[in-house]
Amino acid sequence: MTTSHIVLSSHTQGAVNRPQIKWGAATAAERGPIIASLTNASQRNAIGTHSGAYAVYRALAIAAGSLDRDHRPDFTDTAPTEAIGPHPQWADPSKIVSLDPWGHLVSSAFADQIAAGMDIHPTIAITKAHINMPELKAAITAGRLKPDDKILFSNGDVRVTKAAVDPVWYLPGLAERFGIKESQLRRSLFEQTGGMFPDLVTRPDLHVFLPPIGGMTLYFFGEVSQLGKPETKVACRVHDECNGSDVFGSDICTCRPYLAHGIEVCIEMAQQGGVGLVVYNRKEGRALGEVTKFLVYNARKRQTGGDRAETYFERTECVAGVQDMRFQELMPDVFHWLGITRIDRWASMSNMKHGALVAQGIEVVEQVAIPDALIPADARVEMDAKMAAGYFSRIQPTAEELLVAKGRGLNE
Repeated sequence: MTTSHIVLSSHTQGAVNRPQIKWGAATAAERGPIIASLTNASQRNAIGTHSGAYAVYRALAIAAGSLDRDHRPDFTDTAPTEAIGPHPQWADPSKIVSLDPWGHLVSSAFADQIAAGMDIHPTIAITKAHINMPELKAAITAGRLKPDDKILFSNGDVRVTKAAVDPVWYLPGLAERFGIKESQLRRSLFEQTGGMFPDLVTRPDLHVFLPPIGGMTLYFFGEVSQLGKPETKVACRVHDECNGSDVFGSDICTCRPYLAHGIEVCIEMAQQGGVGLVVYNRKEGRALGEVTKFLVYNARKRQTGGDRAETYFERTECVAGVQDMRFQELMPDVFHWLGITRIDRWASMSNMKHGALVAQGIEVVEQVAIPDALIPADARVEMDAKMAAGYFSRIQPTAEELLVAKGRGLNE
């Protein structure tokens, strides 16, 4: 059954009932739904399948007999708890190439098609929740944060809106973003996934790919409805996953401390009437993976002379072949989705992230460094290595940026 499906999806280019995708169209109806159906191959207009890396678990569930292969989800009452968009950036095919800007509106925008039997799935979900980190309670005790019983509560609870975003790649736009030919991108994706997706090289008429990778989670502090308005001040932390630090408190890096500090900055901005945003990307170990990351840890600590800043990146490159595979060039897409054109307080020391934002026309007014007091002793090597590499050379705003900030009242 599986084999026949693969053959069918690779040789049905002439199917008359397949909806066309017009990436960058101004409306959902004009853009068309993205369909990666496994139950009706004739409808498929995208390569891959939904749920990213979790698609493999779906396959296992079907093989084990615990899930009906023809199950259709019931989207009753699953609509977003907050409205996002549409924003002008959605109608520019060069602005968003790694997610579907209409992904959270599927059940309403394509309700008629779903009712008619099309197997269309959301790729974004938006809900509300509370978060609580011990560091926030400590910040309240230290007087850095003040509860307002609206956003931040005295027990450390924080009211947030959060969104989960699965990756959706528009291959022509992705290739253009990296300055390569689409055919080169397709061939590399096909070969380096062991031929998992033959449609990449056999179906040039399919331009959208749902890759089997982790997505991102967004945490909003304050009124989400204010995003996209020129007068709205925005604070942000873009954080790439670090399970050891973020979850288990490992002190070899500054990831969790900077995440907590970034949340503080976001809470402060929300309390001042702006919006705070934390973007949490599933890119463990600079997207090299946790196994590679731990191998590098061992290599760094066992080298002659111990763990040293001057060999920090060298040991990573020896094991992985590169220092970093996060490709921050795709990171600004989420800001275009949210209609954000300016970040007033950017809780990051990364020049790579800053450069990617600026290249996409997003202004960064102020970069906010992590306070020295929050840096674990064992993470000093990491900080020294990054500083030596020039990571934080833009941490101080220019005189022109200070004047702009003063004019907006951002440094008061």
